[in-house]
Amino acid sequence: MQVRGARSALGINAMMTKLTKHLVTAGAAACMLMLGACATPVPPSTAAMAPINPDYLIGPGDSVNIIVWRNPEVSMSVPVRPDGKITTPLVEDLPAAGKTSTQLARDIEGALAKFIQQPVVTVVVTNFIGNFSEQIRVIGQAARPQALPYRRDMSVMDVVIAVGGVTEFASGNKASIIRTVDGKQEKIVVRLDDLIKDGDISANIMMRPGDILVIPESFF
Repeated sequence: MQVRGARSALGINAMMTKLTKHLVTAGAAACMLMLGACATPVPPSTAAMAPINPDYLIGPGDSVNIIVWRNPEVSMSVPVRPDGKITTPLVEDLPAAGKTSTQLARDIEGALAKFIQQPVVTVVVTNFIGNFSEQIRVIGQAARPQALPYRRDMSVMDVVIAVGGVTEFASGNKASIIRTVDGKQEKIVVRLDDLIKDGDISANIMMRPGDILVIPESFF
């Protein structure tokens, strides 16, 4: 009976040891999950960070110089109206916004073909403002908050220079870029203080059309 009691006690001790190990493992896993929740947010996707080089799209407020070969009487410079259309001799209310200069030239050729035999048109865009959906917007503690036309290979440093830097009240390292990727908004942390004051080029993020740079105010 004593031997059986001893064996039973040993069995209970073994079970308790295994149970304790399971509880410790579960507790460690729970702690890891909690630490993960408090850790630095997952960096933005590669697609969100990669620079892109789109063709420039004409926008309201741009000026377009329309040159019709051998037809100077219908060649002229016109502004793109707020509704995104242009009007030229022989061509009225032609949509221009959201098109490249080449696309607009082909459309004008099609419209002029009713009056001119085989027209050849070249469009030169001046006074760049850009399509509203692709403008870079800077809000918060920038010296001159504004909307900027997106330019190829534009970086956050280019944007900061264009708006005249940041104010003395700016919390540069808490700045962020709001970016829409595949219909979803992503928040990208930007270390403006490290970039501007310390010259840390690794903080110089490439911009994408439609980005919003938010520069918060420091409360300390």
